[in-house]
Amino acid sequence: MSKYDQDIEYAVQPDQYAPDNKPILEAQLNVGGHGATQRRLQNYHVTMIGLCSGIGTGLFIGTGSAYANAGPAGLLLAYIIVGSVLWCVMQSVAELATVIPTAGSFPHFATRFIDPAVGFSLAISYGYCYTISIAAEASASAILVGYWTGLTPAVVITISLVLILAINLMSVRWFGESEVIAGAIKVACFLGLIIVSIVITSGGAPNGETIGFQYWHSPGAWVDYNGITGSTGHFLGFLAAFVNASFSFIGVEVVVITAAESMNPHKVIPRSATNVTYRIALFYILGALLIGLIVDPTNPDLVSGSGNANSSPWVIAIKEAGIGALPSIVNACILISAWSAGNSYCWVGSRMIVAMTTDRQLPQFFGRTWNNGVPYVAVIASWLFGPLAYLSLGSGGASQAFSWLMNLSTVAGLIAWATLCFCYIRFHDAMKAQRVSRDSLPWKSPFQPFTAWYGFIGATIITLITGFPVFLKGNWSAADFVASYVGIPIFIVPIIIWKLVHKTKFARAKTIDLWSGRLQQA
Repeated sequence: MSKYDQDIEYAVQPDQYAPDNKPILEAQLNVGGHGATQRRLQNYHVTMIGLCSGIGTGLFIGTGSAYANAGPAGLLLAYIIVGSVLWCVMQSVAELATVIPTAGSFPHFATRFIDPAVGFSLAISYGYCYTISIAAEASASAILVGYWTGLTPAVVITISLVLILAINLMSVRWFGESEVIAGAIKVACFLGLIIVSIVITSGGAPNGETIGFQYWHSPGAWVDYNGITGSTGHFLGFLAAFVNASFSFIGVEVVVITAAESMNPHKVIPRSATNVTYRIALFYILGALLIGLIVDPTNPDLVSGSGNANSSPWVIAIKEAGIGALPSIVNACILISAWSAGNSYCWVGSRMIVAMTTDRQLPQFFGRTWNNGVPYVAVIASWLFGPLAYLSLGSGGASQAFSWLMNLSTVAGLIAWATLCFCYIRFHDAMKAQRVSRDSLPWKSPFQPFTAWYGFIGATIITLITGFPVFLKGNWSAADFVASYVGIPIFIVPIIIWKLVHKTKFARAKTIDLWSGRLQQA
């Protein structure tokens, strides 16, 4: 056993009380993966975070380029398949977080069930995935404001970053309230878009044109990709949408991280795992179907790259239908979504840093909290990636560097999906090896371990095909190849370094700790 492994000790003691005055048995600080954050998130906070967290520009705008590549059938099929992978990831990690609701959750699971080296690397890659996304959403906010005014983008970025820092330095309860308000706006906006889409395709819009399934017939259910015709071009278009869809889905799983700060994780985390089914069906699958009914996939505005509502398939359809006021309203909703996503990304990044302190992979300084349980050092460290948004305002090298940083973050999210599913597989193996019944768990996710295996294999495949366009004839680009796949060695190298320095060993099913850090109610 390495010195690192010997330093990890576990114990449980009574600490707080639930709303019904039943004592909660809470793990000690830095024991069993628990940090000094406090349980201040109400059930409705976690429920709304689970339903709407991470919904930003990807859903409202990013679907446009995916649709242009794949067509109606390709887009719908891509979202169904990626949605099924995400569903499996969510079921697996939610079961782990329900039984062991620890600070940061994800890195600790990898440390505990796979190898401390994997936990260290996952914290770095997953934390980076979200901290750099703060900058992306702040930059997107500036572009969205440009839809109405010529206000200097740097001013918008500054305002966005200041608001994000202010919210995250308040009690986590206020972070929860901000997500509830923003989430309600997102849901209202999307429900409104569903109604408008049905009206448009049924011929109820001002232009009076009935569309139905017209675009499924002409230009057709599938689109030729990059000039490649026939079934090959259709399949490649589907793959392109497949990759794009996976990027839109990344962020749904962050609700599981609230387990360490939820007042009743045994109840609300399983509920969130169930709600993700409705989220996938409503926001993504139904959304993909409706887009295929209201917009021509060959419309050039889908790939205009404006970054604001003008590139949104919903807004394109609304304009063509002759509805005047709605595009600005949708752009406002997208702006709120972008800011909310950046807000949640800062929160996630800070909790990844806290997780590293609980497993002694970062100095304890980063885990310091105020009296209200806010890990202020971790929050500031996470937020400091936000000003990278100013790079997007430059030209040449600065702008290219920002694009590269963003490409790295998307691959990191996919790698995290695969790693989390493998964490569950190791947990399940340990339960069997130690003859512990799953009936002893506060909640059991369905169809395990097949669910976890499906999620693991699916996420791995998506990771490997993200850069497939560079392998097509005439498309080779060393820069694009590196941007698409450098995330893989960035994940592997820290594992190797940590193992060489600390001599950690792969966790054995018979000796994996299944008990410490559990949250139990008497």
